[in-house]
Amino acid sequence: MTQIVSSEFPMTRMRRNRQADWVRRVTRETVLTKGDLVWALIVHDGETPRIPVEAMPGVDRLNLDEAVKAAERAKALGIPALALFPHIDPSKKDAEGSEALNPDGFVPQVIRAIKRAVPDIGIMCDVALDPFTTHGHDGVLNAKDQIDNDETIKRLVEQSLVQAKAGVDVVAPSDMMDGRIAAIRKALESHGCTNTMIMSYSAKYASAFYGPYREAVGSGELLKGDKKTYQMDYGNTDEALRETALDIQEGADMVMVKPGLPYLDIVYRVSSTFNVPTLVFQISGEYAQIKLAAQAGWLDEDKAILETLSAFKRAGADGIVTYFAEQAAELLS
Repeated sequence: MTQIVSSEFPMTRMRRNRQADWVRRVTRETVLTKGDLVWALIVHDGETPRIPVEAMPGVDRLNLDEAVKAAERAKALGIPALALFPHIDPSKKDAEGSEALNPDGFVPQVIRAIKRAVPDIGIMCDVALDPFTTHGHDGVLNAKDQIDNDETIKRLVEQSLVQAKAGVDVVAPSDMMDGRIAAIRKALESHGCTNTMIMSYSAKYASAFYGPYREAVGSGELLKGDKKTYQMDYGNTDEALRETALDIQEGADMVMVKPGLPYLDIVYRVSSTFNVPTLVFQISGEYAQIKLAAQAGWLDEDKAILETLSAFKRAGADGIVTYFAEQAAELLS
């Protein structure tokens, strides 16, 4: 009798399900879609339509008209939301970040203009003072040049209310002050902004990868010292869970892990521990790495974009804030 099974050959051949494109697609566990993307935009308050960000090839600071056009482009591509980050005239900056609280300031103008033109596009807006301060920190300083947590919260509450009243869908505190989510939620409720969502940057690490962004918003050269007294230490993971749990308890509707690719373990732990929408930010340094490597001919840019974005999904992210959103949406189309 012929022996049907030989011990010399494997019964289970994992490569069978990889042998053709169609079967790889059918058996794929993680699928990236355009609905996963949030387009990070740098907006500026000048008249020049587009100002290239040197450290981020392909990214421009957009004036108000161009920001509206980007929103229309996002709508056409099927990108559900934008995340706005401002660059303002340095003459408007002060030590307290007062321009962030101006109801007629540039950020509220952009929110209103986009909502008029594309009412059903989602708008998330950064809540932090670093683009507005002369010292580049996310909060206000005390007499010892230390970040004053509670005084900062008062200003973040005002900043959130200004954005909410302008029509923003999601306020996104990225400052990492203790207790700010509860204060913002309470203020939003008391001012009738009950539908305004909060996306908390719950696990935001003190990272070397923020440099290009700081150039983009004009805070890098101004920054005094570092942000290690309020952003998280990159050696910690359990702390990320404690931070996230507190923010959820205080009223966050969504949570964020930032940066992205170097912190996939944090994305996984947060998303698998808490039953809340979890987003991740593919930040400026990650963007610049891919762009510059592609320009040098060291990797395929399109493939690297989709691979890294898929990695975020695989780790458990529900949404991805990225400067690559437009390009990724085109590729996914």
